Amino acid sequence: MSFSRDEIERYARHLVLPEVGGPGQQKLKAARVLVIGAGGLGSPVIQYLAAAGVGTIGIVDDDTVALSNLQRQVLHGTTDVGRPKVASAADAVADLNPHVAVIGHEIRLDPDNARALVADYDIVADGSDNFATRYAVSDACFYARRPLVTAAVGRFDGSLTMLKPYEAGPDGTPNPTYRCLFPAPPPAGVIPSCAEAGILGVLTGLIGTLQALEVLKELLGIGEGLLGRLLLVDALSLRFETLSYGFDPQNPLTGSGVATAGTG
Repeated sequence: MSFSRDEIERYARHLVLPEVGGPGQQKLKAARVLVIGAGGLGSPVIQYLAAAGVGTIGIVDDDTVALSNLQRQVLHGTTDVGRPKVASAADAVADLNPHVAVIGHEIRLDPDNARALVADYDIVADGSDNFATRYAVSDACFYARRPLVTAAVGRFDGSLTMLKPYEAGPDGTPNPTYRCLFPAPPPAGVIPSCAEAGILGVLTGLIGTLQALEVLKELLGIGEGLLGRLLLVDALSLRFETLSYGFDPQNPLTGSGVATAGTG
């Protein structure tokens, strides 16, 4: 896979990195990444993956751009209000890097369509804002054997982890699933929505950028990913904490509770 002169200049700072270089940049150009959500988290994920030269970015979002989104969803502008987010995102990527192909999926991801969507990509970045989607994505990634980088944000806090539950660790113990970490979603109404609780806009940029970093590391095969580790970020104190977690044999996806799990 060769690069044009424009690409060589565009990716010059990658090409001089021994950890990336020509072979690494070729991996990025050949990669297909599915991003769930073109909102607060998806915006920086999509922007940095496109800037890095990821060859194909799939974007799943069935929403339209609202004025209240622009405080944090920096992929979109004022003139995009009312447009489908996948269309607005595709235009933003084309303006940033014309060498990146965007595949828009203007649908709501659910257990019925998740597995087919996920299977067409190499890795998934989930920036969705609801538990139903997060569980559908994580289950689909398990069955399709695709790495998942999933993130979430609150008012002033965020979290991030990497999942490969279809593989085992060096000692033969299965890697944890999303359901090992969060066996079941919280009862409805316990966690307020972004519209109800509010959110500091720049927080989504911080967590989304870290999410893009994890995706790029996985594609390049460099560094240590957040497999079996949950990164917690407190923006008010600017404190970063990493908690380890492991496989739960009673988890409802791959453990003893699998028969009762609604995995679709």
